[in-house]
Amino acid sequence: MTAMWDALWINARLATMVPGAPFGLVAPGAVAVAGGRIAWVGAMAALPSTPEALAVEVHDVADRVMTPGLVDCHTHIVFTGDGLVDFEVLTQGGGRTEVVAAGGGIIGMVKRNRAADPEKILAESRKRVARLIASGVTTLESKSGAGLDLDTEIAAMAISRELGRLLPVTVVSTYLGAHGIAPEYRDRLDNYVTFMTDTVLPEALRRGLVDQVDGFCDAWGYTPAQMARLFEAATAAGLPVKLHAEQYRDFGAAELVARFRGLSADHLEYVGEPAVRAMAEAGTVATLLPGANWTLGERRRPPVDLFRRHGVPIALATNCNPVSSPTTSPTMMMNMGCRMFGLTTEEALAAFTRVGARALGLAASRGTIEVGKQADLAIWDVAQPGELASRIADNPCLAVVKDGRVVYRAVEPSFAA
Repeated sequence: MTAMWDALWINARLATMVPGAPFGLVAPGAVAVAGGRIAWVGAMAALPSTPEALAVEVHDVADRVMTPGLVDCHTHIVFTGDGLVDFEVLTQGGGRTEVVAAGGGIIGMVKRNRAADPEKILAESRKRVARLIASGVTTLESKSGAGLDLDTEIAAMAISRELGRLLPVTVVSTYLGAHGIAPEYRDRLDNYVTFMTDTVLPEALRRGLVDQVDGFCDAWGYTPAQMARLFEAATAAGLPVKLHAEQYRDFGAAELVARFRGLSADHLEYVGEPAVRAMAEAGTVATLLPGANWTLGERRRPPVDLFRRHGVPIALATNCNPVSSPTTSPTMMMNMGCRMFGLTTEEALAAFTRVGARALGLAASRGTIEVGKQADLAIWDVAQPGELASRIADNPCLAVVKDGRVVYRAVEPSFAA
């Protein structure tokens, strides 16, 4: 008998994350893969024959938890250097003004990235992405925004593309030219918006480097009218949009991104009910970023109950960046999402799988373990899926499967006698 499938994982506690039963749990369960996609999912008892007769390769999960590969839907992972100066200022009671004065913040990132060789930025970014993969991530978003000029922004998006070629991970490239205020345009923000819409975005499109567009809409950033100009250019080019919104005040940003039927509004500590209703009507995801909330010492929390009441899906992300969220730990962000924001453990895992995929416009191809989706999976050394969020700063990832192929296996530490 010729094997039906390329590979089969058996004896798994499958957290399929399909809505219905808690975690979509199937235990003991099995997942079959053919041609890089999921070909069969179900209970072990429902397998049509013996595992060895059904698949070329058989992997015994030994009653451990298997989830969809994690989706990290908000990162600034392409950068060079560190944010130590930012951290030291913050730990000494300083705020945004003191951080900038000390050479940190977004402008500090901009100076470092503009001065650095792109190969150096690629090498440093590759290490961070590798750590995400070893933490169960199979899909991530990578933003530009640490250059704010043509050459450095284009280079950052090219690095995002290269990371997806070099490593076993899907990388969504986001143009975030409206991340901060470019020094050359400090008193000419409208001119900088024109520079983004007429120069940088067309060049990124010409080179095939951009998948979506983001921005920072706040009194310290860009007005809703200025962001609308950028979003109009993006949507005219067929690109979806998302937005850093309501992190420091209610500024009308979430309503703006909802008006453009954006993929997500991110941060949202100060979002109000009218904007949440608009997000619900538009299908816009609320992406929460506990790493930044924690690092910046914010006391305001996103209104999770409002999102639930209006049916707005909640995603979580690492927000990996040197300034406000220097982390590559999705499970720590799950823990923070539960303890700081009040998510349940199931909501936290959904936020890094099913909803994270939706926040990138990829819900049709990943985020749940279902037939026809990409065979992106993660295996964890836990007995229950809720444990992924309950442990503090732990990474129990045992193995990662990307497009049906095992691309990472954890190695037990060894010690000299």
